[in-house]
Amino acid sequence: MTHDHDLVLRPTEAQISSALNPPPGRNGGDLVVETLAGLGATTVFGLPGQHALGMFDALRRSSLRYVGLRVENNAGFAADAYGRITGEAAPLLLSTGPGALTSLAALQEAAAASAPVLAISSQVPTAGLGGGRHGYLHELPDQAASFRGVVKSVHTVRTQSQIPSAIAAAWKSALTAPHGPVWVEIPQDVLLAATSLPVVTAMDAAPEDLAPRPELTAVAADLLSRAARPAIIAGGGVVRSDASGKLRALAEKLDAPVVTTFGGKGAFPWNHPLSLQSWLEDRHTTDFLEDADVLLVIGSGLGELSSNYHTFRPRGRVVQIEADAGKLESNHPALGIHADARLALQALLETVEERTDASAPQRVRELLAKVAGRIAGQELALEQDVLASVRRALPADSPSFWDMTILAYWAWSAFDAHAPNTMHSAQGAGGLGYGFPAALGAAAADPTRPVLAVSGDGGALYSIAELATARQYDLPVTWLIVDDGGYGILREYMTDAFGQATATELTRPDYVALAESFGVPGVRTSPETLEADLAKALASPGPSVVVLPAVLRMFAPTHLGQHVHPAVVRL
Repeated sequence: MTHDHDLVLRPTEAQISSALNPPPGRNGGDLVVETLAGLGATTVFGLPGQHALGMFDALRRSSLRYVGLRVENNAGFAADAYGRITGEAAPLLLSTGPGALTSLAALQEAAAASAPVLAISSQVPTAGLGGGRHGYLHELPDQAASFRGVVKSVHTVRTQSQIPSAIAAAWKSALTAPHGPVWVEIPQDVLLAATSLPVVTAMDAAPEDLAPRPELTAVAADLLSRAARPAIIAGGGVVRSDASGKLRALAEKLDAPVVTTFGGKGAFPWNHPLSLQSWLEDRHTTDFLEDADVLLVIGSGLGELSSNYHTFRPRGRVVQIEADAGKLESNHPALGIHADARLALQALLETVEERTDASAPQRVRELLAKVAGRIAGQELALEQDVLASVRRALPADSPSFWDMTILAYWAWSAFDAHAPNTMHSAQGAGGLGYGFPAALGAAAADPTRPVLAVSGDGGALYSIAELATARQYDLPVTWLIVDDGGYGILREYMTDAFGQATATELTRPDYVALAESFGVPGVRTSPETLEADLAKALASPGPSVVVLPAVLRMFAPTHLGQHVHPAVVRL
């Protein structure tokens, strides 16, 4: 008896001929790039190194587009953004030891933000694996150990025949909810050795669906249907699973107000009558959420930033939907549902009963008015005007990437992302230097629309080398650098905590002249001319830099009884 799947898997005569007569001149690196192409990859990021030359040599025999950055960590940030924008696993090609380790901070951000990055690193020759001290260049006793606590999975290859399967397994891991970075390492000699293995063709590495358990969604639907004051917290998992439409449908069916976390920006329409926007660092919002008798948390672990620094104490029943099992009930007791946000929202839509609450929009308006009143009493017109100028200058469908800087902290709470998957920041891991290289990765993913990067002068110094990358590939990224002469947020935190700041002041270059030295147009602007200058730069082809000298301040925090200064989580 012949089964259908037998017919599908049977090779054609042409495939048999090709397999028996593979083209000459191939090496282990060809198996890497062929596998990536077979999985559907079109673009790879990275930086070459001595042990990885087999992979990079193979690129010239492949159809893959290579985008090379100047620092491995920046290449990781670019891959992170490419993964966020496309939803595809972004290949990141790296060399051994120092090159690999330099990517760690970027991979930590990808892990915190659930961005699918497929990092493929070289290793010392096979004889050096296992911890022996052979003295190879870049040798580490256990390179993979440096990554196990950061990435979703680690895959070490020892022979060429293992390459396609290892990369396919890593690809599947990266794209299975929750998305995240994965690590593959391949010894130098395996990459360089000639291969007689057949050309790798289409690979099957479809990610597994993470569906909710129906008995749990039935309980959740019952709780929400009978709630008097339901509310919803929507996190980054809603954006990553492309579930914003289902979230809106559920909120409207329940008349439930929705607040988005900083990682979930754009998951719910900013000006919707049920939108609480993103004012999570505000006690008024915290009180509103605590008052909900049923709180639905989707795609968030309710971590430090999403819980107003762990001052949030829900009094009602919590239903938490989260793809990362380790985050379920990690901060609050809940009906925990381990599932992809999209599949769980669909299950709830099919089972909840429609409820009507005419008071919900009014309660939302009252909450937002309280927030606006609190901010209005702090003499922060400059900060609000600058953020509003950025929003008006940025096209509605253009993505933006924000470094760890005061204007970004404002944007977390006060910026209308206009759509899901358009505003991104490094708030997951909280490292400096994310904004500009990430924006380059987004522009590589979609060069048809301008991309905005926002950095402070301190964060900008992490990424200056990538002006060369922007120019080399002519990527349409406008880089807004807010120059306040140092690490502005740390200056503010230290002054508040200790009366004066230490180690926060910086000697910095003339950023306009520096940009122009790379062949990138630059302009110095002011708060009054920012909107026009930024809009002009965004409308111009290729990269550009806009420098805004300004000292911005943060709005006053509202979390009470803190034990650790908030600056700690933003270093």
